[in-house]
Amino acid sequence: MICSVARSYKKKRDRNAAGAILPKRLRVLTVRARPGHPSQGLLQAGKMVFACALGRGGISAGKREGDGATPLGPMRILSGYFRGDQFAAGRGTRLAMTPIGPDLGWCEVPDDRNYNRPVKIPYGASHERMRRDDRLYDACLVLDWNIAPRRRGRGSAIFFHLARPGFTPTEGCVAVTARTMARLLPLLSDRTVMRVVR
Repeated sequence: MICSVARSYKKKRDRNAAGAILPKRLRVLTVRARPGHPSQGLLQAGKMVFACALGRGGISAGKREGDGATPLGPMRILSGYFRGDQFAAGRGTRLAMTPIGPDLGWCEVPDDRNYNRPVKIPYGASHERMRRDDRLYDACLVLDWNIAPRRRGRGSAIFFHLARPGFTPTEGCVAVTARTMARLLPLLSDRTVMRVVR
């Protein structure tokens, strides 16, 4: 009796070895919505593609405060924050990274003089607490959306941070798994641009 044996195909090493595919430095990260899922995305870094979460409002060219949309266009990565006790990989990058203390906040009130800036908690105006219980900001990179110049109501706290399980929507940020962030951080600098495209 002759048995036919199915041949197994060799795994493509270049597809599975991140070290062979990711360059030593990344100048551009390209983000687009996942087809059929406007609040989930695909982030391309070199030849690698990673899943990411986007804003609950999808991608928008007319970003406004509170709309939950991820801004369309290029945004440079400026610097970052990290929890040293939770995300040690935050130290292994060319970016300027600041440890997150319990008194760090981010102002989100368009009429406040510190709109879209870090503030010290307690703070009189509405703000976001950076030391979060859900650990989404254990690694949190600041994108230059509405930083200089700042325009009232054009959106605040647009970050590149860690995703919730299942890549549930953000409030307008781009978010990836902790594992993906740890892989990307050593390759990023303040010259890296995140391009959100359609």
